[in-house]
Amino acid sequence: MNDKEKLRVLIPHWIEHNHEHAEEFRRWADQAGTASSELMAAAEAIVQANESLSAALEKLGGALPHHHHSE
Repeated sequence: MNDKEKLRVLIPHWIEHNHEHAEEFRRWADQAGTASSELMAAAEAIVQANESLSAALEKLGGALPHHHHSE
């Protein structure tokens, strides 16, 4: 597997992981008091990062299925 193929496997995982963090930041923003807007801004920055990652993935040809060695 070459580097571009590896990215086509990795980027979807990164996007999902980022999405989970953004949701967590939003949940914690409710509890953060004066820091709420900063946590919401961080969540929005992750959304923007995912948009860039999605664009990169599209340019690379889309996602490839990931096969674990144990399968």
